[in-house]
Amino acid sequence: MTDVLIKTNEKGKNSMKKRLLCALVAGALPGLVAASPTSDQVQGLQNQLDALQREVSSLKQELRAQQEKDAHVKAAAPTVDVASPDYGTQPARLSNDDVDAMKQQIASQQLKVDSLTEAATTGPIAGLSITGYIDPSYVYNRAQSSSSFLFANHENAYQYYNSTIGDLYLDIKKTFGVGPTAPSVEVSLMPNRGAGIFMMNEHGDSGFNILNTAFATVPLTSKTAVVAGLMPGLSGYEYQQSNLMLTLTHNLLYDFSDPGSSIGAGVNYTGDQWAWKFLLANEQFRSNGAVTQTGVNALGDPITTSNKMPAFSARVDYLHGSALDIGGSFTIARQTLPSAFDPATGQTAYGWGGQAPGAYGTFFFTEADATYTLADVQYNAELDYGQQAHAAFNGGLAQWYGLSLLAHRKFNAPLVGHMGVTARYDVLVNNKNGGGGGGIALNGNGMDPYNGFGIDADCLARSKAGGGFGFECNGAVRQDVALDVLFFPTQKIIVKVEYRHDWSNNRVFLRNDGSYAKSNDLLAAQFIYSF
Repeated sequence: MTDVLIKTNEKGKNSMKKRLLCALVAGALPGLVAASPTSDQVQGLQNQLDALQREVSSLKQELRAQQEKDAHVKAAAPTVDVASPDYGTQPARLSNDDVDAMKQQIASQQLKVDSLTEAATTGPIAGLSITGYIDPSYVYNRAQSSSSFLFANHENAYQYYNSTIGDLYLDIKKTFGVGPTAPSVEVSLMPNRGAGIFMMNEHGDSGFNILNTAFATVPLTSKTAVVAGLMPGLSGYEYQQSNLMLTLTHNLLYDFSDPGSSIGAGVNYTGDQWAWKFLLANEQFRSNGAVTQTGVNALGDPITTSNKMPAFSARVDYLHGSALDIGGSFTIARQTLPSAFDPATGQTAYGWGGQAPGAYGTFFFTEADATYTLADVQYNAELDYGQQAHAAFNGGLAQWYGLSLLAHRKFNAPLVGHMGVTARYDVLVNNKNGGGGGGIALNGNGMDPYNGFGIDADCLARSKAGGGFGFECNGAVRQDVALDVLFFPTQKIIVKVEYRHDWSNNRVFLRNDGSYAKSNDLLAAQFIYSF
């Protein structure tokens, strides 16, 4: 192509030369013909010369423009230093091979993007989320004269100083589709700390289970959904997960008053200001051990009875903007009582003190709670009432009621950075008929010496001295105060330090020396890393 441009340029130059010679000859001939030129003839010749000069100048300009155009076509793009400010505005050097390679790379990248987009929306990992936390803790217990680290250690007994402290929590959720009507399945694991250790064996808790919750949500509309499986309880303001709590330990109502997790099915409705939940299920703590032995047959095999009545629970919440949530819930059920079969007599004793007339008792519970959150301030309150027939220590009606108040504030401190403080007060009255019922489990002496419930040790001693069993003694009125300092070094890390003082009107806290006290103290620290 370069040879063609050169030949074209040479032809243009020859043509211009020929036109220039012809013009000179045409201008000179009149002068040669004239024998004696006059002044008019000279002036005419001068005019013709001027016109010829203008035409020559015009032809030169055309030739120069053509040469510059040809030179621009033939010349390569100028090389500009990368550091020059004009580098970005200069034309790039690209060959056809470069353009083809770029097209292939773009097509390959687009194919990868399309594959990833399809996998994210329709593939096996579409809608999958995995979250959780670990919270190794250190607890000093004055009554037991013990101090140790707690983390995923095996303990199927529920006490207020371990409960869900020092656990590994893993939440796995799979959503099938997008939008508010997409169904989902959610499973949470909590080894040795979750609801599974209390609920997965109808003949009693096994203590070997990592399952905490597992339920499916199937939306019927954008606001209504059906749920089924093992679900968390509906009552109270407090969460189970440590990274959502503002204190290190749970409040008394969460631990011993509120109904626990449930296995069953329900319906949820969420509107702009109102939210409703209805649940028909077996409720934790009182539905486990639902099969009770009542005797043996001629071959020595057990004769049993079963609690066939599920619990009905409901909750309503009123949402006033994003700051205030006022809610309440209730549960009605027939709950299973503890029992023990004596092979020697062939008799079964029911209830904590063996005085209940049967294996079951009607259960009723209700509560109201409120949460107010504004910027760095949060306030919580909860008021509970519950009763259960034949669930008290002496076989009578068990009754309990309580209050929990919490205040929390976040702020920035010099050197420390983002931190917060929390104060909480709880009271739970459980003194009727020796106590018991709800989530309060007593031993054969009518006491829970680790959690501070039940009859007074001195009253029991006096009753036994007179030939009794302590059935005339009253249960406990339990209270506690918790003070927490929280540190937030990063968005994923929370460090909590808590001092907690618990007390009762009865001598029910077992000390390491075998004596009983009316109070106990905890000092604990917790490190939470969320992911």
